[in-house]
Amino acid sequence: MSRADLAENTCTVARAIELFGDAWMLMILRETFLGNRRFDDLQRQTGASPHLLSRRLKRLQDIGVLRREAYSEHPARYDYLLTAMGRDLWPVIISIKSWGDKWLGEGPHSINIQHKSCGHVVVPQMTCPACHKSMEAYDAQASLSEEFELERDAIRSPA
Repeated sequence: MSRADLAENTCTVARAIELFGDAWMLMILRETFLGNRRFDDLQRQTGASPHLLSRRLKRLQDIGVLRREAYSEHPARYDYLLTAMGRDLWPVIISIKSWGDKWLGEGPHSINIQHKSCGHVVVPQMTCPACHKSMEAYDAQASLSEEFELERDAIRSPA
């Protein structure tokens, strides 16, 4: 399966990977969640070249994750702000952060998440919305749509 095929895949995981399966995209998202929204700040904090950053920001706008808002006309300068779609990526970034803290971190965490309401530092976790119990991978079972099952069967079977 080629990368171009991912965009056409029935599986939304594959389609999301096609959109965000790039280190620069994830670094830009990390920075926007940390409050950076100006090109120069994003470039400095990610280490991306201006050309690469410009292309990724344009892609994030095209997807609908970021919107550009002018803060200066002369010279033209923009803030890059998360949209509702972009803010919905917060659990993805936090999950990557939590995994990195557990498996790659040594010493204190580089980023701590503090709950604004109570002030406590938290480690966000997935919970079942019905019973409110914590969930790990072994607590879940996937069921595939008929369309996705057919797609997977077609891949398994030689043409």
